[in-house]
Amino acid sequence: MGTTPPHRRGLRAGIVSCASCLGWGQTYTMGLCAGCYCFPLFNPETGACGACRRVLPLKKGYCRLCWCQAEQNRRHHDGDARSKVVMAPHLRDVRFHQLFLLWKPPRTPAPPPRIPRRRGAKGRPLKPPPPIAIRPAGRWLQPPLFPAPPRTFGYGRFDLRSQPVPDNPWLAWALHLAHTMAQARGWSAIVRCTTQRTLVMLLAGHADGDTIRTSDIHQVISRRSNSFRRAVEILDTMGVLDDDRPTSFDLWLQRKLDSLAPGITVTVDGWARALLHGTSRTLPRSQSTVAANVRVIQPALLDWSAAYDHLREVTRADVLAQLDALHGHHRQTVACALRSLFRWAKRGGVIFRDPTSRIKTPRLEHPVFQPLSPDQIARTVVAATAPHARLFVALAAVHAARPFAIRALRLDDIDLGNRRITISRWTRPLDDLTHRLLIEWLEYRRQRWPDTANPHLLISKRTAVGTEPVSQTLLAPLLRGLPATIERLRIDRQLEEALTHGPDPLHLTKVFGIAEDTAVRYANSARDLLTRPHEDHPVSSPGTRASGSEISPDEPLGSR
Repeated sequence: MGTTPPHRRGLRAGIVSCASCLGWGQTYTMGLCAGCYCFPLFNPETGACGACRRVLPLKKGYCRLCWCQAEQNRRHHDGDARSKVVMAPHLRDVRFHQLFLLWKPPRTPAPPPRIPRRRGAKGRPLKPPPPIAIRPAGRWLQPPLFPAPPRTFGYGRFDLRSQPVPDNPWLAWALHLAHTMAQARGWSAIVRCTTQRTLVMLLAGHADGDTIRTSDIHQVISRRSNSFRRAVEILDTMGVLDDDRPTSFDLWLQRKLDSLAPGITVTVDGWARALLHGTSRTLPRSQSTVAANVRVIQPALLDWSAAYDHLREVTRADVLAQLDALHGHHRQTVACALRSLFRWAKRGGVIFRDPTSRIKTPRLEHPVFQPLSPDQIARTVVAATAPHARLFVALAAVHAARPFAIRALRLDDIDLGNRRITISRWTRPLDDLTHRLLIEWLEYRRQRWPDTANPHLLISKRTAVGTEPVSQTLLAPLLRGLPATIERLRIDRQLEEALTHGPDPLHLTKVFGIAEDTAVRYANSARDLLTRPHEDHPVSSPGTRASGSEISPDEPLGSR
C-alpha cells in the first residue's frame, strides 16, 4: 500500500480511542489514527519507550504519545509552539499523559507583510513622491521672427531605474503636476510610472520659452505605447504645448469636399464652419448637426460641380430638379440645408441671388410610433450581458432616458437610500429593477476601479483614469443589428405610458420631463393606435399587432 495514509484510502474503523496514542477520534485499520499509522513507516525502530515504558515504535527513544505530550508541555511553558526550543528536556519530564482529541484546527500562519510591487521590479518599494514645485520664474524673451522648423531628432530616453531624474525646473513642475493629478484621479502605479517616463523624455532639456509641438511628440510617445492624452493634458496645463493637430471635423470635412469644384468647396467650407462656430447673429450648432447638413447636400453639390465652377451659377431650376427627385422627410431636410447654404452665401456677398427663395416644402406629418414586440425587447435583454449594458438598457426601457443623458449621469445623481434618480435635471423614483442593477454596477465599479475619481456613473477602461464620460460607441458592439436599440427602447417606453394611462400630454411631461411638443406627438401616436382600426390586410412587420383588431386602453402591451 506504500505510505498512503489510511484516511486517503477510505479505511475507516469508527470513532474510538487510538490503540497507540490513546487519542479519541476517527480511527482506521488496526485501530490506529492516521498519525500513528504513518509513525512507524518513518520510525521503524521498536522498543520500550523512555517515558511510558510501552513497547511501541520509537522516535529517538520515545513513542508518539510521549512526543505529543512533550509538545503540549513545551507550548504550556514557552507559550509559542513554533519557538526553537529543543524537545529533549520536555521528553525527559513526561510523567503523565493528557488525553486529547485527534482533530486539531489547522494552523494559519500570519500573512507575510505586504510589499508594494512594481512592474519590472518585484518586491521593490515605490519611489517617494516628487518634491513640491511651482512654475519656474521666467524672464521676458524676444519672440522669434520665424517659427522654428519641425523637430527632426528624437527626444532623449532615460532609464529612471538606474539614472537619476534630470535636474530641470520645468521637469520638476511637470512631475509634481502629474503626481497631483494621479492622486486626484486614482491612477495605478503603472500609469504613474509611464507618465513620469514620458515627461522626463519630453522635458529633460526644456528651456524657458520653448514650446512642444503635438505633431513632433505624437509618434515618439505612440512608438513607446505610452499615453499620449495624459501627456498632452499636463503639457497644456503648463502652457508649453503647441497643439497643431487638425481636428477630426476638419479631416472629415476635407474628405467630403475633395471631389467638389474649387469655387464650391470654398463656399461650402466657409458655410460649414460658420454653422459650427456661429456668427454675430447666429448661435453655434453642434458638430453632428453640421455634419448631417453637409452629408445630405453632398449629392447635389457633386452634380453641380460637374457642370459649374461656382454656386453663383446654380439656378432655381437646378434646385427644383434636385428636390423633385426626393420624397418625404429627406426632401424637407435637403431643402432646409440648401436654404441655409444659399442664405449664408447671399448674406456674405458670395452669390448675387438666392435660388432657394420662395421654394415651398409641404409640412410633413409625423409618423405614428409603433410599439416594440416582446421578442424584439427580449433579444436586446439577452444581448446585454455586461453590468453597464444591463443598466444602460434598464434606464432606457424603464425611465425613457436618452443615450447622452445616461452617459452624463453622475454619482451624486443617484440616491439609493431614498430610491431617487435625477436624469437631465428631472428627479424620479427608482423602481426595484433599476435599483438592483445600480447596486450591481456600483459593486462591479468598486471592485474593477477602486481608486478612480471619475464623477460619472458609467465609466470604462479608458475613462477610469480621467473625468470625462464614456463614448457614444460603448454599447455599439453589443446592440449592433438588433431592432430594439436604446433609442427605440426609449420611444417604446414613452409610447407605452401613453397607451396605458391615456394620451395625456400633461401626464407624459410630468412623468418623463419631456417638452410639450414632444409629449403632444407621443399622445397623438397613442390616440391613433387606440382609436384607428387596422387595415384588413396590413403589411406584416415585427412591431405591428394582429390585423382587424382594435387596441383598448386597458389592454397591456404584449404582456411585457
